[in-house]
Amino acid sequence: MNHPINILERYWKFTSFRGQQEAIINAVLEGEDTFALMPTGGGKSICFQVPALAKDGICIVISPLIALMKDQVKALNDKGIKAMALTSGISYSDLDTMLDNCVYGNYKFLYLSPERLQQEIVQNRIKQMHVNLIAVDEAHCISQWGNDFRPAYKNIAVLRQIQPTVNVVALTASATPEVVNDIVKELDFINPKLFKQSFFRSNLAYMVFHEDDKLYKLEAILKKHTAPSIIYVRNRKLTNEISTFLNAKNIKATTYHGGLTNDAKNNNMLAWLNNQSQVMVATNAFGMGIDKPDVKTVIHINLPESIESYFQEAGRAGRNGNKAFAVILKNNSDEVLIKNQFLKVLPPIDFIKLVYRKLCNYFQISYGEGEYLTFDFDFYTFSKTYNFSSTLCYNALLLLDRNSIISLSRQFKNKVTLQFITSNNALFNYLKHHSSFDIIVKSILRMYGGVFDNETAIDLNKVVNKSSASAENIITVLKELERDEIITLNLSKTDAQITFIEPREDDKTINRIAKTITKQNKQKEKQVSAMLSYIENETTCKSEQLLSYFGEQNTEPCGICSVCLNLNKTSKNKDLKPIKNSIIELLQTKNLSSRALIETLKCNETDLKAALKQLLEQQIITITATNTYKLSHL
Repeated sequence: MNHPINILERYWKFTSFRGQQEAIINAVLEGEDTFALMPTGGGKSICFQVPALAKDGICIVISPLIALMKDQVKALNDKGIKAMALTSGISYSDLDTMLDNCVYGNYKFLYLSPERLQQEIVQNRIKQMHVNLIAVDEAHCISQWGNDFRPAYKNIAVLRQIQPTVNVVALTASATPEVVNDIVKELDFINPKLFKQSFFRSNLAYMVFHEDDKLYKLEAILKKHTAPSIIYVRNRKLTNEISTFLNAKNIKATTYHGGLTNDAKNNNMLAWLNNQSQVMVATNAFGMGIDKPDVKTVIHINLPESIESYFQEAGRAGRNGNKAFAVILKNNSDEVLIKNQFLKVLPPIDFIKLVYRKLCNYFQISYGEGEYLTFDFDFYTFSKTYNFSSTLCYNALLLLDRNSIISLSRQFKNKVTLQFITSNNALFNYLKHHSSFDIIVKSILRMYGGVFDNETAIDLNKVVNKSSASAENIITVLKELERDEIITLNLSKTDAQITFIEPREDDKTINRIAKTITKQNKQKEKQVSAMLSYIENETTCKSEQLLSYFGEQNTEPCGICSVCLNLNKTSKNKDLKPIKNSIIELLQTKNLSSRALIETLKCNETDLKAALKQLLEQQIITITATNTYKLSHL
């Protein structure tokens, strides 16, 4: 077996592990069921990738995020490590071949969604694999109390039956104590090794500002801190409006959202990663798996839906250890907006049943059929066809996706079908006068032999690769060919793909998940309430509020958040001597926590924190390893 540090140095070029990585890796290598709760940017993937590389065999990685799977597989392949992902849209024959490669082809990692794990062919082939580790990424999805709960995650337990001798490592960056206990139970862990890294970020200042004019404050922040930034907004329209505003103010900004073409996403991403654009204005589709350590500010113009999602998004700032800022800009309308966006649009069960039936009819799926059929999907055409509220309809589809009835992958692309309606001779005569069209037309003719006889679906990406022309240029040429009556052209835009995971059974299908959806809706209400409490609480340190939400106790004020800075200002002119003397007197007999001190002294919490801060600065007291206070000379 290769030593973990040698693997780390060979593939990642690091000479030492960070935080608890080494302890987690050793527990995994010792065959222990292991739970790793680490903050965003803590290096979770290394905790399963290194031990998997240290042993013979293949590691099965369960992940709900297709984009993250693809990113990790690409990163591993770029390092010369054989890895593959079973994403949607794979034909049965291709799936069969890929699984065979995992059995016989010396692959080290197989990434798959929990929905894929339901397929009999996948389960049977995993039985034949020499599996050395099972890694459950985003493990909070298995808990009914977790953010983004996905019932399909409960199927992961089947791996323990298929490969009973293989240990499991579960990893997440967002789990309350209730969720941690649920994960341990659902994955059937026995005496697991639990590793919980503190979520405290000493360099990250959490700021909440009440601003009637958010754009004015936004401009001020970005001109003060001219380093890379991310701005999170509610929808695609706002990404364009805010980037336009910033560019007009000479702050270079670009955008990222689900409605952009892959080319546009990649170009915008590269511009930001290479610091050609200071700001990325994005919906929450952006950020997962992005490795940019020098992000100075993460700003939320609109309130996030939960503390969990906010903590992950905010945590993308300051990964290089330098001072960074996570800012929420709020005003009086935000409470109404967040409730309208996340609570009032929760679809009732009857509406979900209606959407599901119409979806099946839309794609002409017969009762009892449709399992693992994939379709290009134009959401706006669908919702308009049936006169659905677009927001309610979209949320219904998300619930169907989360509960593994369908798989909804957001991707924007052009769907092209065409047929040449002129003769060979007339076509080549036409090309003599339109020489710039030559390479594109000939590429299509060589790839699609029947395009003169039948209307033919064209894979635009393949034509791009064959002709070395851009997708935009090819579309322009095709439209010109249509105008000149050389071809018939059917050009439609799709913004998603839908895969039906279960056979169609109409109301029976939805009845099976009705109780789960009701629980999910209640959980959403609880999360929105916690988010509103966070932005309104101006007496407790913002960092302490977040840490408390995730179950950390005996925490101390960070000293750099908006609350701490405000408290410091108001406390500077206050006489804290009586409180300081009382603290010193109490600590002469025993060490005490801040909670014990406040209960004994019955003083204002703000004043106590300010007094403790002064005593620490004056080195009269110190903090012990158990987060209590003691006199420095004792």
